[in-house]
Amino acid sequence: MSRIANYHFAPTSRNVEILLSEGVDVKNIVQTGNTVIDSLLYISDKLSGFSDNVRNTILPELIKQEKKYILITGHRRENFGDGFIQICEAIKKLAIANPNFYFIYPVHLNPNVRKPVNKILSDLENVHLIEPLQYEDFVLAMKNSYMVLTDSGGVQEEAPGLGKPVLVMRDTTERQEAVIAGTVQLVGANKYNIIKGVQSLIDNKKLYQKMSKSNNPYGDGNSSNLIIEFILSNI
Repeated sequence: MSRIANYHFAPTSRNVEILLSEGVDVKNIVQTGNTVIDSLLYISDKLSGFSDNVRNTILPELIKQEKKYILITGHRRENFGDGFIQICEAIKKLAIANPNFYFIYPVHLNPNVRKPVNKILSDLENVHLIEPLQYEDFVLAMKNSYMVLTDSGGVQEEAPGLGKPVLVMRDTTERQEAVIAGTVQLVGANKYNIIKGVQSLIDNKKLYQKMSKSNNPYGDGNSSNLIIEFILSNI
């Protein structure tokens, strides 16, 4: 599509560089950030509570009492099998070692995820396995979490927008900007790397502050305004 587009609204400086390398005129490129951050922050500001299915979990009580919890998501196909076993074993060891932290895991419906998660984590007092969350509930869960442990793509952009450090349980990521900016750290589906990464963010307050205060390379919630302003000034 970029071959026939007149204007290019690039989320990051890296995207701008790629467009320039393809011969796109710099006058037709605007670095705007990602509009998903606009939506995220809009929803975050408008949140008023949980949906009914989440009110039956411990999550509202943790938020009300300002208890620290780590939010977990995992679903990627490349982690099926041994990857998810290692992920779950890491979470188990972390939960035992950190009884004052809660671990909230909305479990994906795929049986390749549910089987190892339920087998390894279901009997831990401070690990709470819940059903997948609606988006508004998930935004509220991210907003009030201590940090996020995930193998998701979009969460790597969204959680830093809420000031939350992200550890990514993958060996590579298509969102290199987040790694370079320091909002995201790759730990892979490796038990020891996951434990080390999470425990460091629990124990090392300077590291936690550095990650949580780093600027999100995917924008500050002003992307839509930048796009509108550019279009109105060029029609």
